[in-house]
Amino acid sequence: MGRRRKRGRDITGILLLDKPTDITSNKALQQAKFLYFAAKAGHTGALDPIATGVLPICFGEATKFSQYLLNADKKYRVTAKLGEKTTTADREGEVIETKPVAVTEEQLVKVLQQFKGTISQVPSMYSALKKDGVPLYKLARQGIEVERDAREVDIYSLELVSFSDEEFVLDVHCSKGTYVRNLVEDIGDELGCGAHVLELRRTAVGGFGLEQTVTLAHLEELKQADAKLEMDELLLPVEKALAHMPLIQLSDDQAYYLRMGQAVQVPGAPVEGSVCLLHDNQFIGVGAINDDGNIAPSRLIRTDEATV
Repeated sequence: MGRRRKRGRDITGILLLDKPTDITSNKALQQAKFLYFAAKAGHTGALDPIATGVLPICFGEATKFSQYLLNADKKYRVTAKLGEKTTTADREGEVIETKPVAVTEEQLVKVLQQFKGTISQVPSMYSALKKDGVPLYKLARQGIEVERDAREVDIYSLELVSFSDEEFVLDVHCSKGTYVRNLVEDIGDELGCGAHVLELRRTAVGGFGLEQTVTLAHLEELKQADAKLEMDELLLPVEKALAHMPLIQLSDDQAYYLRMGQAVQVPGAPVEGSVCLLHDNQFIGVGAINDDGNIAPSRLIRTDEATV
């Protein structure tokens, strides 16, 4: 049999999508992939269907570096309701407990202080974590509950934006792996009345913010106008996701040997960690400093890929 022809364009870059509400992150990914007619695409950390906001989508060779965005810290604005707990800890679930609310703003602010810093969370059964390869939310919908290990996450800041009657709004800056639904539910438990998420908007992923995002509706308009060039210009180069790494300029020889899988010595390079590699001012991948102080290839892009 002949080699199967790949369907789609070989484009590389990062699309900062403003995910709409009431669709899954995978659905948003598939729509963006279709609009770009991209051969390969992947997102960098799912948002719940009710959630909106920054969802970086990697096309082509950029998918090799999606882990760096997945591991980045996140920012959210969340609106929560006091007095009700739900099965999913958000408005999509069934109400399982109702309690009267007698909470003052001062009490809420005091409780918020307890959730700053490193905290322990037990992931919800309605999370995307997997048990034996099956997402927990699928088990939960079958009425199956399994034991989940608590894990530590970091809440860098937790600021009260507004408080009125039984609702409050928070700005959250947190580490990867933080479940904002769990955070809101735990705050409600500490207040003694329960709480769940009404609205959730991711406002930043690493150094990327809402002001840099584009909507699916705008992409559809460009697609209908056959504005392919304008669409491609919306894609960010891969190295924008690696701005936290030192930049290393490679000579022709150094780039050659790295592409051959060999470590190279670069004077003045950091003594540890990962570095962003450039050759002729073009991004070629990520390297890691090994025990000898040399730079070893970690993830490199294909040089025949059409990058944006």
